[in-house]
Amino acid sequence: MRGDQPQRGHQWTSSSSVVMNVTQPRMRHARLFEMVKTTRISFGGTAGIVTSMALIVGLDAAHAGRAAMMSALLIAAVADNLTDSLSVHMYQESERLEEKEAFIGTLSNFATRFIVCLSFVLIVALFRAHAAAVWGIIWGMLLLTVLTYILARHRKVGAMSELGKHLAVALVVIFVSKGIGLWITAHVT
Repeated sequence: MRGDQPQRGHQWTSSSSVVMNVTQPRMRHARLFEMVKTTRISFGGTAGIVTSMALIVGLDAAHAGRAAMMSALLIAAVADNLTDSLSVHMYQESERLEEKEAFIGTLSNFATRFIVCLSFVLIVALFRAHAAAVWGIIWGMLLLTVLTYILARHRKVGAMSELGKHLAVALVVIFVSKGIGLWITAHVT
């Protein structure tokens, strides 16, 4: 065995490969952001999160039961989602996006929103109505925070300012939905 060669099973490392090994987790993290096209998850994710929180809070304020909440969430997950996905697809076609890209974008939008809505259905299935509303808000704000962080990193802008704007809009939607639910309860028999 020669003295300038590593032993069997070992390799010489240079300082650059050590740096590569140290930065490997960061590179995987960066590749994750590159793999997931934010345009494919941002619309469906945001719509699914905010709509689901609004439905749960508004229906809870109107004293709707779990069955009504689950029905509303599933209707949003399927019917409203299909409508939004068709709208996104037609918009992409009007922008003359390549047919395959438009189809993948439409499918990604539908799948993202469907999965998000199903996560809220699970919350309603696990908790009573009012507890489901509280946990739905917590879960929704967490999801919106993560999505906002991913978008901010992708756009290379400050996450905190973006987070403030996105959570503020979500809170307005939640309060308006609660107000509608309370108004319906007070004025409709």
